[in-house]
Amino acid sequence: KLTEKAQEAVIAAQELAQNNQNSQIEPEHLMYALLTQGEGVVPQIFSTLGANPEMLAQQFKGEIDRLPKVYGSTAQVGVSPRLARVLDNAMQQADNLHDEFVSTEHLLLALMEVGGGETDRILRGTGIHRDQVLRALTQIRGNQRVTSQNPETTYQALQKYGRDLTEQAS
Repeated sequence: KLTEKAQEAVIAAQELAQNNQNSQIEPEHLMYALLTQGEGVVPQIFSTLGANPEMLAQQFKGEIDRLPKVYGSTAQVGVSPRLARVLDNAMQQADNLHDEFVSTEHLLLALMEVGGGETDRILRGTGIHRDQVLRALTQIRGNQRVTSQNPETTYQALQKYGRDLTEQAS
């Protein structure tokens, strides 16, 4: 029950792990994929909170480059135990927010909660906490629930509608 953007992020993380010759997809791969996702909610959240998503992405890319590599044509990329915990937690995050699908913001909240390792270190280094992410998310998505596989179009329409109303008022 992943949204289209969440599916794209997981696939991008897998491709990144394969291209980097890593044997497992780690939370760092997923976080990098979320930060570099075009028109994604995660870069908007970090920008709203005053963090630079591009600089964060580069930190994650540096960590990915340090992960162990596996060579040979038989190397298969699997989900690491840490990432499996993140994916399980993302489902819980969606349930907690009464959403029907797991979206990129649920993945971010799960990464912040159970990402561990370098993901935890880098995210803590931003000084951004879960409550701040939830407030920024409310600004971006309003009170909309994730009830479809493409909720980002609804968020973008809400933001445009809000800008249009502000412009009309002035």
